[in-house]
Amino acid sequence: MNRIIRIREAEMSHPAEVQLENPDSAQDDSFSTETAPAPDPAHLRVLEALLFASADAVEEQALARMLPGQADIRALLEELRRHYEGRGVNLVKVAGKWQFRTASDLAFLLRKQAVEERKLSRAAIETLAIIGYHQPVTRAEIEDIRGVMVSKGTVDSLMEAGWVRIRGRRRTPGRPVTYGTTEAFLTHFGLENIGDLPGMDELKAAGFLDAVPPSSFIVPNPSDALAPDEDPYEAEEEIELLSETPGESPPNE
Repeated sequence: MNRIIRIREAEMSHPAEVQLENPDSAQDDSFSTETAPAPDPAHLRVLEALLFASADAVEEQALARMLPGQADIRALLEELRRHYEGRGVNLVKVAGKWQFRTASDLAFLLRKQAVEERKLSRAAIETLAIIGYHQPVTRAEIEDIRGVMVSKGTVDSLMEAGWVRIRGRRRTPGRPVTYGTTEAFLTHFGLENIGDLPGMDELKAAGFLDAVPPSSFIVPNPSDALAPDEDPYEAEEEIELLSETPGESPPNE
């Protein structure tokens, strides 16, 4: 009995030690420690599939439209971003849109550079030189300068390389097309314009001409401008040109 009395006296002397916490404050603490619900795995799978299948970055609004209305698109994206951290591909936000990209430290493994060298035949080199120096020039004029026939394949290979183009039509019977060089030709050979092609002195110094060339020999003066007897070539003439080209026998080169 005495023991019970002593305990009650102690409680009365120290009321703060046995006082219950304020119920409202306890409720506040429970709310502050409560964690957000984990993202729905099904929603994550749908979001992952959408981003993986898209070739371009996708806006959040577009992704949200593909998910149920209650889905928290931002929380899902953040969870997916964390999931792919440190992996070979990462989920990144670019210009306000989301996209899977190769990890930046692995990008070098996916780069493949290959230089494809294509040697021109002697006929193609001679034809290119004639076109470069004599432009505008027709096929017949090329054959006259070379002394042999020029196959369609030779000219086609130069056009495929991007160095030769059809530039106009000659105002002569049959209106043959004229050929000239392209901007890619100037870029490849480091020329500012077609007038910068090597002249006679430079060709001599490079060993392409005899020290004393024939007296009648001159280096032509090519021009990008239309010749007085040349009309511009229209793109719509391409079909007509192809229909006019007959089948050719193997080149005599």
